[in-house]
Amino acid sequence: MKKLLLIMCAVLGMAIGAQAQKAQLQIGYGGYTQMDCTDMHDYGPVNNAWGALTAGVNFKVAPKFYLGATYTFSSTSYKHSDDANAYYHVFMLNGRYDYWRNRIVTLYGHLGIGVDITHMADDDWSKNKAYFAIQASPLGAEVGISRVTSIFGELGFGAQGLLQVGFRFNL
Repeated sequence: MKKLLLIMCAVLGMAIGAQAQKAQLQIGYGGYTQMDCTDMHDYGPVNNAWGALTAGVNFKVAPKFYLGATYTFSSTSYKHSDDANAYYHVFMLNGRYDYWRNRIVTLYGHLGIGVDITHMADDDWSKNKAYFAIQASPLGAEVGISRVTSIFGELGFGAQGLLQVGFRFNL
């Protein structure tokens, strides 16, 4: 896991050094995540999670390609106990390719890979486990509101949700 995080940091460092562009920050919310769809909790059946909050940074490394990193948080409770919970911390390296653009709207595809560190806890018991995390969103749209702010929506599957919506800020 440490190797994966070091590789992600190295790739981001190369991207920043290779292209001196301003950063694009994003925050978003996604529903029905990879953690809900797959068995990413060894302690028993869980309730559906409330969704996932994502924060990230993107850098333009080519005219139509962005590279960045995101952090996603989600949690859920176990069905057999009111005090048992699972907390999902997802770290991902993301690539985004713009395949159509006009002055206001951009259509793009997004792919992210990384690690999901799940913290499972009950009254007097806790455990951490790492899982492979992915986000594949072949259909994404970004609509510019101003020079600085835009809104986005993505359809896909993964740790950030089937449908993800949010804001991007150009710095």
